Amino acid sequence: MKLREKKPALILIDVQKAFLDEDYWGGNRNNKDAEIICGEILNKWRELNLPIFHIRHSSKNLKSKLHISNGGFQFNENVTPTENEPIITKDVNSAFIGTDLKEQLENLNIDTLVIVGITTNHCVSTTTRMAGNFGYETYLISDATATFDRIGINGEKYDSEIIHLTTLANLNEEFATVWSIKKLMKEL
Repeated sequence: MKLREKKPALILIDVQKAFLDEDYWGGNRNNKDAEIICGEILNKWRELNLPIFHIRHSSKNLKSKLHISNGGFQFNENVTPTENEPIITKDVNSAFIGTDLKEQLENLNIDTLVIVGITTNHCVSTTTRMAGNFGYETYLISDATATFDRIGINGEKYDSEIIHLTTLANLNEEFATVWSIKKLMKEL
């Protein structure tokens, strides 16, 4: 059975302008084309008339690039929602907590999710873990997500690509199936 026959929902997590400011988030962002790839997947979903959910983060911190008063809160132009596509606003890492995402998915009888967005090791990982725990057949698209360098508990610096790849490794075959856009398009 082709993936599209399962009527999978596309979950776009935090594809917002704030993540274009590399230095703010730790620098050395990997996968600089993630938003473009998210846009390609979004266009395919629209073409197939499959369910789409845009998730955005709204920080409570007035100084955050993701605060509603900051231009970074806006969606990246590669994934601008159309007027009939649901927008869900969250203020924590998971798209399921404090939102009606699960109820909307249930109302549409959706049991298969394709997840893309930013950042791999934060909101994408948390949402993917919860999706798996809720029992959704979940696919995470490796090249449609990105992250930044991180500083460890002893001050050591971890490269963004290592953070990205280890996060994907932790999620794969435990909470989700990790695919590339090439594999996704082949399976649709």
